[in-house]
Amino acid sequence: MSLDLAVIGNCNIASLITRDARHVWFCFPRLDGDPVFHALLGGNEPESGFMDVVLSGHVGSEQRYVQNTAVVETILADRHGGKVRVMDFAPRLQRFGRMYRPPMLMRRIEPAAGRPRIRVRVRPGYSYGSGQPQPIFGSNHIRYTGGADVPRLTTDMPISYALHETEFLLDRPISLVLGQDESLPENPDAVTRNFLLDTIAYWQDWVRSLAVPFDWQEAVIRAAITLKLCSFEDTGAIVAALTTSVPEAPGTQRTWDYRYCWIRDAFFTVNALNRMSATRTMEGFVRFVVDAVLRDDNWPVAPLYPIAPGVSLAETTAPWLPGYQGFGPVRIGNAAAGQKQNDGYGSLVLTATQMFLDARLPRAGDVSLYRQLVPIGEAAEKAALEPDAGLWEYRERSRVHTHSAAMCWAAVDRLGMIARRLGLEEDAARWAERGARLREELLRQATVPGEDWLSGVFGAPVADASSFLLPELGLLRPSDPRFLRTVAVLENRLVRDGFVMRYDEADDFGRPETAFLVCTFWYLDALASVGRRDEAREIFEMTLGRRNHLGMLSEDVHPSTGELWGNYPQTYSQVGLILSAMRLSRSWEEGLWRAW
Repeated sequence: MSLDLAVIGNCNIASLITRDARHVWFCFPRLDGDPVFHALLGGNEPESGFMDVVLSGHVGSEQRYVQNTAVVETILADRHGGKVRVMDFAPRLQRFGRMYRPPMLMRRIEPAAGRPRIRVRVRPGYSYGSGQPQPIFGSNHIRYTGGADVPRLTTDMPISYALHETEFLLDRPISLVLGQDESLPENPDAVTRNFLLDTIAYWQDWVRSLAVPFDWQEAVIRAAITLKLCSFEDTGAIVAALTTSVPEAPGTQRTWDYRYCWIRDAFFTVNALNRMSATRTMEGFVRFVVDAVLRDDNWPVAPLYPIAPGVSLAETTAPWLPGYQGFGPVRIGNAAAGQKQNDGYGSLVLTATQMFLDARLPRAGDVSLYRQLVPIGEAAEKAALEPDAGLWEYRERSRVHTHSAAMCWAAVDRLGMIARRLGLEEDAARWAERGARLREELLRQATVPGEDWLSGVFGAPVADASSFLLPELGLLRPSDPRFLRTVAVLENRLVRDGFVMRYDEADDFGRPETAFLVCTFWYLDALASVGRRDEAREIFEMTLGRRNHLGMLSEDVHPSTGELWGNYPQTYSQVGLILSAMRLSRSWEEGLWRAW
């Protein structure tokens, strides 16, 4: 098992598919649900938790996305020259005047050459691998009972062949529809063909509306689609990744559940999509913030939230699953939900600020929304210089982190900007005064005495990659001597074979072995900002080379082997790719009209 996985989804559910067309991770009936397909975490030879097509005499496969879509095509080849085409997608289309995105996977299997013989295997599980369902079949469907939710497979292939995994000659296209325990009122072949065409049309229309850089367009488009697939449209929440417990490195205990909405991660995602003119995700996330975060005065702001009400974030383990490549534990929930992470205040305000400044939006931010944000700014000012777990979520220690303090300052600063936009001049003046005081104290305490560079924590010379972001937040200019010295220190202490570690000190689990991919993007953005653009483009090209065969990134990369580790696909990494590409690309004028 590796992270060479395709991703399909519809902003309600998602599934991960191997190069040979095996579904190995599918949470049902939504992104944070019970993984009915869980072979990704089933060790090296899982016997259940997947759906696949077994081609007799299989010798190879090819896989690609239909251009600018979340529809995957896999070609399986046998030793006799036979070929099978497998089309996988989750329906997303306009139907009855609204977006139709059911918790449903569709698979179309077609003979492409010769006379291929196949077996279709559908082996779901429930309760994180602890239970095996009892199949109950009808004339055209199989119900997999036993769990809290009952998936139903509807198909036009012989039900007996599906039930008993019997090999047969594929001499016509067949369709499989896996979803809720409801009757499919239409012919599976017709509905799959029609939904496939409509889903392709949806994604290609969505991509057509994006603002993309001149260079690296395909990479940016794939990253944008992947980010879109990590959004849960029903509430507006955005998950940090689609998986749980893919370890950050081989043999480590660093296995975390990322199927929740981190306020920090969601801000970065919204920021990237906004720059590409995909503003609806931002509007949905602001709605989520208002509904889930601002519904009461329960401070401090939590670092993460469930994507829908009624879900516990308490961290437990699933002992029935051995883990990715056998590395456990597999975790459900995340204990970071109970941590104090002060940067969340800034993430909330920074996300909402564009609502007040973006003329494209049909419903702009108003005084009412501003009043809801004011308590966040006040809480940020109080928390700015207090210890917290930081954005790296240290579990056993608490310090005053420079990034957290800077994000709190950003909350105060942007509220002044919003107040000015609304004509609230007295408010704007007060925020400006408070922000200036906070900025001065922050920079004083973060600066390492005698060395004049910005530490990741107050009171100790800690190299932290988040310091690359300080000019991006507006705290100081890239040309500031303190930042230039910070870049030099971080390069010396954190860069490994071109990739950037989060920090170089031991944490709760020892010293990190793999590089956090988004830190490399932060680094090359910093290089570009200080005039080292050619170096930055070279590092960017190197990092693009670490994407998997379909152009996606996980959370981490091993600096020496180049192998991807960590939860997948990671929103942070796709965000870094997009923002760096937009910063480093030639303009359309340079690339198209001045191509000398």
